[in-house]
Amino acid sequence: MSNHLANQSSPYLLQHASNPVDWYPWGEEAFEKARKEDKPVFLSIGYSTCHWCHVMARESFESEETARILNRYFVSVKVDREERPDIDSVYMSVCQALSGNGGWPMSIFMTAGQKPFFAGTYFPPVSRHGMTGFRELLLAIAEKWENDRGRLLQAAESIVAQISAGQNNRKEFQHTGETGERIDESLPERAVEIFSGSFDARYGGFGQAPKFPVPHNLLFLMLYAYLREEDAKELKGNELFGQVQVTLERMRRGGIFDQIGYGFSRYSTDRFYLVPHFEKMLYDNALLIMAYAVAYRLSKEAAFRQTAEETAAYILREMTGEKGEFYSAQDADSDGEEGKFYVWSVKEVCEVLGKERGRQLCEYFNITEKGNFEGKNIPNLLSGNEISDQFEEERKLLYYHRELRTRPHLDDKILTAWNALMICAMCFLYRVTGKRDYLSAAERAERFLAGQLMEGNLLYVGCREGVRFGKGFLDEYAYTAAAYLSLYDATADQGYLNRAQALCKEAEIQFADEKGGYFLYGKRNGELIMRPKETYDGALPSGNAVMAYVLVRLSQLGKSEDIAADELAAEKQLAFLSAEAASYPAGHSMFLIALLYDRYPPQRITVVLDGKDSVQQIMAQMPLYASVTVLERESAEYPLLHGSTTYYVCKGHTCLPPTNRLPCHMRPEQ
Repeated sequence: MSNHLANQSSPYLLQHASNPVDWYPWGEEAFEKARKEDKPVFLSIGYSTCHWCHVMARESFESEETARILNRYFVSVKVDREERPDIDSVYMSVCQALSGNGGWPMSIFMTAGQKPFFAGTYFPPVSRHGMTGFRELLLAIAEKWENDRGRLLQAAESIVAQISAGQNNRKEFQHTGETGERIDESLPERAVEIFSGSFDARYGGFGQAPKFPVPHNLLFLMLYAYLREEDAKELKGNELFGQVQVTLERMRRGGIFDQIGYGFSRYSTDRFYLVPHFEKMLYDNALLIMAYAVAYRLSKEAAFRQTAEETAAYILREMTGEKGEFYSAQDADSDGEEGKFYVWSVKEVCEVLGKERGRQLCEYFNITEKGNFEGKNIPNLLSGNEISDQFEEERKLLYYHRELRTRPHLDDKILTAWNALMICAMCFLYRVTGKRDYLSAAERAERFLAGQLMEGNLLYVGCREGVRFGKGFLDEYAYTAAAYLSLYDATADQGYLNRAQALCKEAEIQFADEKGGYFLYGKRNGELIMRPKETYDGALPSGNAVMAYVLVRLSQLGKSEDIAADELAAEKQLAFLSAEAASYPAGHSMFLIALLYDRYPPQRITVVLDGKDSVQQIMAQMPLYASVTVLERESAEYPLLHGSTTYYVCKGHTCLPPTNRLPCHMRPEQ
């Protein structure tokens, strides 16, 4: 049998298409049925590689008994949070307000008018360990709906009123137009104090278990350290940069990094970065490529470059489609067991490699008879063995052997925002390594987005098997504009800069709030019970923070006729986010990066080509922290010096004399 999900494109919804639960996708058909049959709505939100979503599906949604209860008393709606971040955002705020926590699977009970009255996350099928059983909960809510509905409806109205009031009472204001008037320049320093106070000096990272990579935090800390150390001439003794180095090294050594097939898992369940939550997300790996690339550029530690390139190799090998598009995620589970695909025994390793070499590799990767994960082993280098390629051939043999196992599910939908983030990562890696393959990967992905997920300046959320879905939200526009800026930084192609500018203008039309900031969904999206405006960074930087970064960079790179408007827009967004970040600046790292770019403008380098040097050759020499313009021919303002390629360099309010050789202190960071 199948339910109403059978014709959906989302891998997550399709996973539930044969459930005995009569699922509906989000839409008027489901809510009209609830109104007509006078039933409450059960909303379940998750995503295709979510381990606990799988568990609840096996225990409850595949159960005939549970399905009978749901089908009799409720109208059940399934939502893929990655396709509908607007729905996820609205009801996540409800879940957190009602239960004190959030996560997936998210379970919401609400009226046909989409007003929630009860919320939670995972529920076991029957009550255990102090947790209410799902079937028991369903029957209790059904009884309340029948006999005490007034109280539920009153609760729904109260919840919506409280959440809406919370949004309306945010510290928002109108910017007066005076540059910097309401921008709090102490926020970066305060954030650094918070991070340093929570640094785990023994095992790396910030805070206790579980430990999420949150690479944008690391990027902020590195930028802060760089700017405070006179252009990173001497970062080795910098305490803050040292904290980032320790964290990046521990993650690379831990089980959170797939030592056999490369790529990072979503987070570490322990303090040591040993046992991961095994799902691999495109966005984590994109951000981590950037973090390791920047760390390498600043430190010259070969292991950081190696890690960035190994992670990119994983993406290009396993997460990239035929047209250059990037897939979304790989599951944690295979054969119904979390991590089964990734773990090893000493016996299996020796069977593949032979006893002697197998034992040596086991010693290198801490693979023991006892095991470190449910009797098996997650390969790792946490004992301190050197990060090297001394077992490269053996690693490849284990990788090919592992491919014979049941592979984890691949979520092969193409998400615009996440693809844009990987475009940024490939551009970063190209600029650090000079390897053309990375830029080619970024350009292929951009062509896919432009051809499949854009109509002029209008964006879509994503596509799967050639079918696109969802009119774009703020994140699609902010992240794609950032991708075009990254392509410009890598190529100096003015067309990319123009595309970033056009997407920002479209975002202004669709999402801007005259009180400051941008709403998550805009004029082309359907309306929900409230209109969220996300500013806090989670696993991904917020769309508002990325918009701040894009606006600042456009004000520094844009055409002269646009600069005044870009500067005003950037200052207004920075002022808005200053108020949002005031209570906990460490939760707003992407905004703080934008603020540092604004307060410490990168050196401006104008290069005039003599016809012999190529743009590619020139861009490979450029520092990461710079605003570069390349002119194909000389002009009255920028003439050639001695008939050769000429560099005009300005930093702060000081411009250096033109030169035929980029000054040493302006070259890529040492």
